[in-house]
Formats: sequence, structure tokens, C-alpha cells
Amino acid sequence: MRIAHVALLWMVVLLAGLCPPASAQPFVGVVKSVEGGVTVERHGERFTVVAGMQINQADTIKTDGRGYVGLVFSDDTRISMGPGTELVIDDYLFQPVEKNLSFIVRLIRGTVSFLSGQMTRLAPESVQLILPAATIGVRGTHVLIKVD
Repeated sequence: MRIAHVALLWMVVLLAGLCPPASAQPFVGVVKSVEGGVTVERHGERFTVVAGMQINQADTIKTDGRGYVGLVFSDDTRISMGPGTELVIDDYLFQPVEKNLSFIVRLIRGTVSFLSGQMTRLAPESVQLILPAATIGVRGTHVLIKVD
């Protein structure tokens, strides 16, 4: 019986070392829908985007000339990207209990529809959409942006 307890304790210790801490967010959102050619660049690698795929901070999401993608973030913010769009998730942190909130995305080119989620209600100053020639502070709304 004692051997079983020791083995169980070692398993718990090993698994705890493999799991990220509770404060770390392994992903920031998911791909809700995808049509046409859509890729994500992550740590220098490129992947084809599929529905249900997790999206991480620092990901660059690109649609081709016929691609569309819908993203849902953990705070219920929704971003829809049209053809020929490139978007970078510069910073995302949604820990409302600890009041750690940040949502910064950068639109390089293309068309984006942004529907704000919980973060804009909790801390509107923490949400920014960065464009090549401007920065938009979102205060709880639906925004359609096009960058040529």
C-alpha cells in the first residue's frame, strides 16, 4: 500500500512539472470558422488553419485572396477576417479576477470586423487595435476596419 502511495505522489509531481501554471494561458482563443486559404505563423512555423484550432498570443494570422476566418477569444471578443488580411496578436491577457487584462492586435493589411467582448466592459483602456497609421482604443462596440 505504501508503494502505491509513493508511486501516486511521484506521478502527481511529474504531472505538475509538465502542466503550465494556472496563471499561464496556453491559448487565447479558437478558430470558429474558416473558408479558403488561411494560415497561422507561430514561432517561425506556418500552419494551415482549421476550425477548432487554438490561437496563441504572438500568432500572425493570414488569409489568402479567397480566405475568411472567424476567431473567438476567451473573453468572447470576436474577430472576423476577410480575404487578403494579415493580423498579429501582439498581447492578450484575460485574468479578470486578478485584474490582469490586455488585448492588443495589429492589423497589417486587409479587412477586419471586431466585436468587443468582456474585456472592453471590464477595462476598456486595455483594448487596442493598432493600424499602420493609427491606434484605435475600443470602448465596447462593433468596428469594421479596412487597411490597404
